[in-house]
Formats: sequence, C-alpha cells, structure tokens
Amino acid sequence: MTPSPEQTEQPRDPAGGVVVREAALEDVPTIVALLVDDPLGQSREDPADLAPYDAAFVRIAGDPGEVLVVAELDGQVVGTLQLSVLPSLSRRGALRGQLEGVRVAADMRGAGVGEQLVRWALERARAEGCKLVQLTSDSSRTGAHRFYERLGFTVSHVGMTLALR
Repeated sequence: MTPSPEQTEQPRDPAGGVVVREAALEDVPTIVALLVDDPLGQSREDPADLAPYDAAFVRIAGDPGEVLVVAELDGQVVGTLQLSVLPSLSRRGALRGQLEGVRVAADMRGAGVGEQLVRWALERARAEGCKLVQLTSDSSRTGAHRFYERLGFTVSHVGMTLALR
C-alpha cells in the first residue's frame, strides 16, 4: 500500500487546518504519548522504552498492506491511526480495512480531528478496493462507540481477544 503524495496528504481543513500524512519514525514518541493518554493506554503502554515501538514502526512501514498516519495541526501531531488492508476469502474474496490505534490528543477531542482521520481512512480503504472497514473498540469506551456510530459504523459483531503470553 505505497501511497502517492496526494493519497497521504489531505488539503488543509479551512476550519481547523488539520493535515493527515504518513507517519515517520520521528513521530513514534508522540504517537506513543497519544496511546498512553487514556486510562487503558496508561496500563498497557511504556513510553520509557521506545525500542519495541520503533521496531513495530519499521515493520508496519515495510508492509504494503499497512499505513500509519498522523494528523497535524500547525506542525504538531494531534492524532493518529493505523489502517490495515486485509485479504480474505469471505465476502467473495473481499479486501477489508481494519482501523487500529485511533487516538486524538486530549485537548483536541471533539474538534473534528478524529472524524477527519477516520474519513481519510475510509477514502483510502475505498481506493485500495476494500469492501468494508471494521474496527474493535474496548467495551468501556462508550464515547468512542457513539463517535463511530455517528460516522456510520454499526455494532454488528461481538469482538473477542485472547492475550498470548
């Protein structure tokens, strides 16, 4: 999924000036800070040791089915998400877009940054030929569920996880 410049950078939003662009290795500390900036992230993430995040970034950046983007406002990263394009046999061999790690800086929540990020990902998924976009969201994130429903997502499946040790 190698993006062309016009695919990764959106025109400036006249209301907010947010630009969506592909993430760079230098963005990793800020992305990790966004991941930490909520009660669930505080228990799962460790910003003191960036080595595993840097390694994950290199792996994501090298995978043609993955794209990690950031939302910038006035040169500051204020949001992020990862879009994975997943091939499958079901739905007649449809490609699926999977959204992961959608985060917006606490002081920017409610300002339209998350909506712009998700709409960017939906357009990108369409351009890649995806027939649907899916995501999981922790059951405690009721505000996020309302946000996704407002954007047209429906609660259609039960998500489950199993931590591997």
